[in-house]
Amino acid sequence: MERKYVLVINPGSTSTKIAVYEGYERKAQENLTHETSELEKYEKITDQYEYRKDMIVKWLVDENYAPSKLAAVVGRGGLLRPMPSGTYKVTEPMIQDLIVGIQGEHASNLGGMIAGAIAKSEQIEAYIVDPVAVDEFEDVARVSGMPQIVRKSLVHALNIKAIAHSVANDKRVKVEDLNLVIAHLGGGISVVPLLKGRMLDANNANEMGPFSPERTGGLPVGDVAKLCFSGAYTFGSLKKKLRGKGGMTAYLGTNDAREVLKRIESGDENAKLVFEAMGYQIAKEIGAMATVLQGKIDAIVLTGGVAYSKYLTDYIKEHVAFIAPVIIKPGEDEMEALNEGVQRVLNGEENAKIYEKEVIIND
Repeated sequence: MERKYVLVINPGSTSTKIAVYEGYERKAQENLTHETSELEKYEKITDQYEYRKDMIVKWLVDENYAPSKLAAVVGRGGLLRPMPSGTYKVTEPMIQDLIVGIQGEHASNLGGMIAGAIAKSEQIEAYIVDPVAVDEFEDVARVSGMPQIVRKSLVHALNIKAIAHSVANDKRVKVEDLNLVIAHLGGGISVVPLLKGRMLDANNANEMGPFSPERTGGLPVGDVAKLCFSGAYTFGSLKKKLRGKGGMTAYLGTNDAREVLKRIESGDENAKLVFEAMGYQIAKEIGAMATVLQGKIDAIVLTGGVAYSKYLTDYIKEHVAFIAPVIIKPGEDEMEALNEGVQRVLNGEENAKIYEKEVIIND
């Protein structure tokens, strides 16, 4: 039986997105939902591995894409050790780091584990592509201003790298031929300067940079310190204000840019102020990241779900178009990006990396 399909696995907190590709064509897809009552049976997220894997295999068989027809499996990469960008083979040291949650627990840690198990049973390769732990920072970018705190690379690497490849394809050049500033505009916002495909810097979307639909971004640190010791908040409650209940949500009570645009159209001046302030901060961050590339920039790219808002992208463009041409590529498709990473390896366009050869393991 010919093996010609790639299985893509993208676990979320209460669901697992899966898809089957033949080359670059998506043949089937599903969003497997998981009842909270079922997930609560497991102490750790990674304990759900067998439960989710069995659901995926059953779906494959039901859809006539049995594991015996797979050429490769790819899972969403998790919170691994800081690592260079690329497509990685799933190896035992990687799986161990995913199990223990070397940089934290997250549903995406299951991606490599499940991919590895299905692939092993079929004696084929499993991969992950550009996980959030991708770290290509220059050392100068790690210095924070306080020795006890090091700036970390936690970034929307999967979509940013996929968009970089898309821009390169449009221009009929290689990623290594371009210098780009890419702004991923979603529930969190990442603004990244890419020097010939390498992410030299980034705002940690959970803690720094522009505020977003759900996150505060960078704040006046003295005032944050006062809040910490005000007695009004626990660590947990303040953390929720910073991430999840911050940004546009805190000001307007919604994280939906479409709802905010409706308010602006109806004459809501406060909604207009907050939405434009988000665009203003995004533009400032793009300007800051342009300095990393010393102004030698082929294009500024706006991507992510919020980039569907022409109101916002026009506002940003007005502020940054003097730096470089602005390209709008709205939305993100993690499933496409994961498959594309594997296809580049299968087609010989790039080599798969080995995790334990690329990261620092000192424990």
